[in-house]
Amino acid sequence: MNQAVLEKDATAEAKLGVIDCDIHPALSTPSELSKFLPARWRDHLADYGPRSANPVVGTLPYPRMTPGNGMRRDSWPPNGGPPASDLAYLQEQLLDPLGIEYGILQPLAAGSSTLNQELGAAMCAAANDWQIDKWMAPEPRLKGSICVTQEDTPSALAEIDTRIGDSRFVQIAIPPRTIEPAGRRRYWPIYEAAEHYNMPIGMHSAAYGWHTNSGAGWLSFYIEEHYAFSHSLQSVVTSMVFEGVFERFPKLKLVVVEGGFAWAAPLAWRLDKQWERMRSEVPHVKRPPSEYIRENVWFTTQPIEEPENNRHLLDTLRWVGTDRLMFSTDYPHWDFDDPRFAFKVPLSPTERAQIFRDNAKHVYRLP
Repeated sequence: MNQAVLEKDATAEAKLGVIDCDIHPALSTPSELSKFLPARWRDHLADYGPRSANPVVGTLPYPRMTPGNGMRRDSWPPNGGPPASDLAYLQEQLLDPLGIEYGILQPLAAGSSTLNQELGAAMCAAANDWQIDKWMAPEPRLKGSICVTQEDTPSALAEIDTRIGDSRFVQIAIPPRTIEPAGRRRYWPIYEAAEHYNMPIGMHSAAYGWHTNSGAGWLSFYIEEHYAFSHSLQSVVTSMVFEGVFERFPKLKLVVVEGGFAWAAPLAWRLDKQWERMRSEVPHVKRPPSEYIRENVWFTTQPIEEPENNRHLLDTLRWVGTDRLMFSTDYPHWDFDDPRFAFKVPLSPTERAQIFRDNAKHVYRLP
């Protein structure tokens, strides 16, 4: 595809409007969240720090993921602070020039994987207040994720009830590497609340959680960890299908964030074949797994799997379904996708509108 065509598409995209389903807001300083915490937990963090499920306490497992290494080189605000910590610069670099109609905030490590679950609940509540105060109140284009402690169901439900009346929050955020498989009944009250309120569950891949991305322990290299993001999310989808989550909650919406999507079609084929042979083990799964995936699961587009022959991507898009895909940039991370150049394949106007705007408007109930 030549440059003239790309520029024409970029102009059309700007007119269309884009919904970015994966923006990572950052704290200006590590202590910024403290003002939203009760004094008890401020003192606790000062004396003991957060107790996370990571092998290195208080940090992400890989230096490549830290603000100094894993970000776009041009994303550092001129006034100081880490990338995506300054609203004015985020507006200038992302929202305004790329025609972002709405951006979905995806806070990472908000407390959902903190071992002290009472502290985790307080940190999740603080992260939600922080989203309102720093981002959503001054910028209506930004929409929030309700951070919850999924391992402490009563606290999670209480936080959902607290935030559900605020239309600026558009999804419930749960990390995929939960302490038990995501389909287990301990999480069903959260799914029940999500279905009741027509609020999607967003599961974002991350370098933290209660388990590793592999079945054999912590991986040797960052490249392995980055690739394996899709592994935990495939496990999430498989568990939720076979444990009967989507049969029990047929209107539940699951958004798979930053885990890739090319695997969705072959996973569905494989699950269907296994279900045909062993459906007697799971009589509560009344339909082929692919039908639940097609009806209940959506995928954000970054990172896009890109074959050597770009036209082969069209097969993947249509296997998964362009009505299941929602555009995301992953701003400000190093593997950021620019909406002007993210799909170097010919898409119909309807397909482009679905991926870049319309699917997200439906899932997140945006005006």
